[in-house]
Formats: sequence, C-alpha cells, structure tokens
Amino acid sequence: MNPPEPVSRLNAKPSTPHPMNYDTEYPEGGVPIKMWTRGVPVEDEAKKQLANAARLPIVFRHIAAMPDVHLGIGATVGSVIPTRKAIIPAAVGVDIGCGMMACKTTLCAVDLPDNLGPLRAAIEKAVPHGSTPRKLGRDEGSWDEPPAPVDQAWATLAEEFDALCELHPRLEKTNNRKHLGTLGTGNHFIEICLDEDGAVWLMLHSGSRGVGNAIGTHFIDLAKKDAEQRQRNLPDRDLAYFEEGARYFGDYVRAVGWAQRFAARNREVMMGNLIATVRKVIAKPFDSHVQAVNCHHNYVQQERHFGEDVFVTRKGAVSARRGELGIIPGSMGARSYIVRGLGNPESFDSCSHGAGRAMSRTQAKKRFTVADQIAATEGVECRKDEAVIDEIPMAYKDIDAVMQAQNDLVEVVHTLKQVVCVKG
Repeated sequence: MNPPEPVSRLNAKPSTPHPMNYDTEYPEGGVPIKMWTRGVPVEDEAKKQLANAARLPIVFRHIAAMPDVHLGIGATVGSVIPTRKAIIPAAVGVDIGCGMMACKTTLCAVDLPDNLGPLRAAIEKAVPHGSTPRKLGRDEGSWDEPPAPVDQAWATLAEEFDALCELHPRLEKTNNRKHLGTLGTGNHFIEICLDEDGAVWLMLHSGSRGVGNAIGTHFIDLAKKDAEQRQRNLPDRDLAYFEEGARYFGDYVRAVGWAQRFAARNREVMMGNLIATVRKVIAKPFDSHVQAVNCHHNYVQQERHFGEDVFVTRKGAVSARRGELGIIPGSMGARSYIVRGLGNPESFDSCSHGAGRAMSRTQAKKRFTVADQIAATEGVECRKDEAVIDEIPMAYKDIDAVMQAQNDLVEVVHTLKQVVCVKG
C-alpha cells in the first residue's frame, strides 16, 4: 500500500492568519453573511437560504458560511449560526451530533494485506449498517441483541433518556439502545486510511441514529407550533425557534445535549468494535489512539464570542478553536484531512465539515453510472454498485478547493487517503 502524495500547499502552515479570506453578503433586513467560498461554487438557493436565516431577529452579529456550504432543510448545510437566547431546532437538524472520529494506529501500509476484501467484509459483518424498511422485518442497521460494550455505554445514557421520555413519551418507542454503536445510512461511513507517511488510520462518520432523528423531528414540530401561536413572520417555517423562557426551550436544550452525548458514545463504541475487528484480521499487534479525534459537525452549544454568551449552531461545520484538532473528510476516492484550528473569530472558531455536495443524490444517480463509480474509486476497497452512486466523488465539491478556501481557519496536520470504505 502506498501513502497518498503530500499536498505541500495545504500542509504548509500559514505564517499569519489571512484577515480577509472571506466575502461578505448583505441581505436586506438581515445581518451580514461572511462566506469562505472563494474558488468554490455556491448554488443560488443556498444563498437565499442563508439570507432567510440572516433575517431572523435572534441572530447575533453575522452568519458564517463555510466553503462546503449547500442547500439544506431550513438552515443551510455548512453554516454557523450564532443566536441570542434562542435556538433553531431545524438548524441543528435531525442527525443531532453527527460527526467524525479518527484514530492513528502504529500499523503501517506494509502491514495491510494485499487483498483488502476480507478486511472490508469483516467490518461489514461486525458493525451494523444500512437500513431495512420496517415492513420487511428486523432492521439490519440495528443490533438484534446489543453486545456488552453497547450496554455498558447505554448505562451512562439510560437514566437521562428515561427522564426525557417522561416529559415527551413520543421518544420512548424509538431506536435508541439497539442503535448505539451502529453506522446508519447515506453519507455515513467507516474507512481505513493511510496518511502521508504511510501510517494506518481508522476513521468513521455517524451521529445519533434513530433516537436523534426522533428528538430532532419532535422538537422541530413543537417549534413550528410555537411559532404559529406567536404569529411570527418567519421567512421559512423551518427556521422556527425556541426562545429562552418558552415552554419547550429547556426541554430542547436537555434533549439535544443528550443526543449529542449519545452521538459521541456511538462513535466511541463503533471505533472500539472496529479496532477489535481489525485485530482479528491483521495478526500483527498494534496500538490505537496514537492520535484520536472525536468531533461533532451538526450540533449546538453555548459559547462566548465577541464579548457575549450565545448559542452557536454548527450545521455541517466543525469547531476550530486555536490548537483544536478536527476532521474534514473528502468523499469516496478523495483525500481527507486531520486539521488544527487557527481560532479565527470571524468564523466563530469554525471550519467546514467536509467537501459538501455539489449536486443532489437524485441528480447524481441520473448523471453517473456504475462504470463511473468504479473508475472514481479505483484503488479503494468499497462497494461499487448502483446503490452508492449518489456518493460518487463527483457529486461532491473539490476537497482541495474547499481546503484552500479556508486556509485562514485551519492548518492541515495529516492528509489521509482511504484504502477501505464501508458505506451505510
């Protein structure tokens, strides 16, 4: 196995942060939108969506748009929205706490088998992934009987979840315990990667699974009802928000915090299972967690910026405080990056969460073929069939252009290239 070629222009540390590496939009009736999108295309619909959010009276100072920005539901994916004494549930979304985890190991490229097929098959067998429609029986993406590590992790979450269910019984009959330590579908993945020196990394992408979806959906509905009762003139119904003191504000803060903890534990449990599986396939002893990162990119938390305490919602964005490590994945067949934050205050200490989609899943399936998928993922042990065409690298923006557009937000620590990819 050969490590990826280093990208010198990205790996070089900027001597000083670029003070004006963004362009500013000034939507009528709204706060400014600072856009780190130089050299990266942005669809008009995404700009309109950003402008709608900027017009909300609760938004603080300005909105930051990351280079992977693209159209979402209500709030734009790749946006950082700071709010005063209020939270927009749809801006956080339904995959609450979705994010990345990566671990550097002591394995090297030469330690990997020449045939990576059995390694991928072992991972697919060990980690529940995908989804089965309810009418077809048991969900293949959940545990039948969760193993001990899952139950141990669930024990740290169960008491608070029971308390949430007392307040909101709708949450009780959801996929919760049986989804802990599982991958999911869509753009969620598990990868074996090589860095620029040939070191082996284990990386995965997932969130709060079924229970997070249920929490997000439930509180988005409640926020819309609250907005209707208060007769707010919202630019988009999906931008309905809870203000401090509102009936469900405290419940939402509690529920979203729990879902974010679930998401982090979900990645930890999955990583433990992944490491154990790799050890079964590769006989050579190795250490994991030589370097480890576990970060959200769909979440909300209270932070202090420009002298005020605000709620910062990162909808497809990663915290990039000075010195903080983060993960910016590419797509199947593209590079990914372990980065260190530069602490740029204008981005609210944030960076992109990936390459960002350049087209919808439907468009990708219409435009590309299985042959295109095979060519685009050459050298990667992964699925190459119709069901994953929507994840083809060409459906995403150019990750190198995305990285260049935010070189005042992060510096590259490691460049990763996947050799095995498991899709949900």
